[in-house]
Amino acid sequence: MRRFAKYVLIVGSLVAVAGAVVIAAQSQQQRQFFGKRGRGAPDAPVPVLAAQAKLADVPVYLDGVGTIKALNTVTVRPQVDGKLMRILFKEGQDVERGYVLAEIDPITYQALFDQVTAKKAQDEAQLANARLDLERYNRLVASNSATRQQADTQKAMVAQLEAQVKLDQAAIDNAQAILGYTKIIAPISGRTGIRMVDEGNLIRAGDASTGIVMITQIKPLSVFFSLPQQQLARVNRAFAREPLVVEALGSDNKSVVDRGTLQVVDNQVDQTTGTVKLKAEFPNADLQLWPGQFVNVRLLIETLHQVVTVPTAAVQRGPNGTFVYVMNEDAVAVRPVTVSQQDDAQAVITSGLKAQDRVVTTGFARISDGTKVAAANADETPPPAASSEPPRRGRRGGPKS
Repeated sequence: MRRFAKYVLIVGSLVAVAGAVVIAAQSQQQRQFFGKRGRGAPDAPVPVLAAQAKLADVPVYLDGVGTIKALNTVTVRPQVDGKLMRILFKEGQDVERGYVLAEIDPITYQALFDQVTAKKAQDEAQLANARLDLERYNRLVASNSATRQQADTQKAMVAQLEAQVKLDQAAIDNAQAILGYTKIIAPISGRTGIRMVDEGNLIRAGDASTGIVMITQIKPLSVFFSLPQQQLARVNRAFAREPLVVEALGSDNKSVVDRGTLQVVDNQVDQTTGTVKLKAEFPNADLQLWPGQFVNVRLLIETLHQVVTVPTAAVQRGPNGTFVYVMNEDAVAVRPVTVSQQDDAQAVITSGLKAQDRVVTTGFARISDGTKVAAANADETPPPAASSEPPRRGRRGGPKS
């Protein structure tokens, strides 16, 4: 029994040792397998996208928010009292200056005109007779058949009648003007709005509630916008050189709806906001802009000619300022740069780069100064990943002090 128990113990020990060896081997294989998948080859290049620095003409804009206003707006009101007989326009119609919009009953004003016209004819007849009498008196005075006093009296009568005729002519002109006011005409060219009164109503001159219609001149129109007072000197310098272009942007803040020109820079700064108001005029040929609308605008103050530009995504910021990763054969090098201006698409580099340099635009979390990379053009599909190594922390570099 003792010999059998000893035999069983030895066999059990050998089985346990064999099992441990198998488990250890499997664990080693798993570690090797997962290690290869997690780490990859230590010298594999990091896939990145790169773009080439270029020389380009870059416009310099100042952005603002503007309010659109009609170039001219007139509320058409009657100038005489009366019954509105006819309305001769349609709401929303484009009318030219002088277009007859409506007519007021002219009967009473026509009668007044006829009355003063007849009065003038009567006085002109009396004047003609008085002049004939004056000629007779002058001849009688020459032959001593009448006194000088009689001739002078008749001369005064002629002068009095001449003045009366002039007074009658003034009354005719006034009556004619009043009669003309029965035809309500457009004082400006523009677009009519919603009609404020209907045919058949009695309207009164000077009554603010009896406007006929509002006419708005929308081609061209004005856009008022403000800029910070810090930009005033740049704007004035540029405005003194040449007319400045102002662009109205669409809802996407990228597409240009219309282009106009700067007309006025206000003569004072608003002390409550620290801004200065500007006025631009837009042709609005396609009616893309409308009075009362808010619109984003940008003022072109200058154009930088043949400057070095890179995609904005290439510019990085570190403790010592802005920098880019420049391609140097199959590796990258950190290059400090000076950026004069940038927008969502491109940045203007004033120092640190030259045209034709290639800069990295993506993959910054996995690279640092001297990292080997596999670069593809930014407008092409990036190369396949060389390994499945997770991003390494703490290796993002910047310009060294």
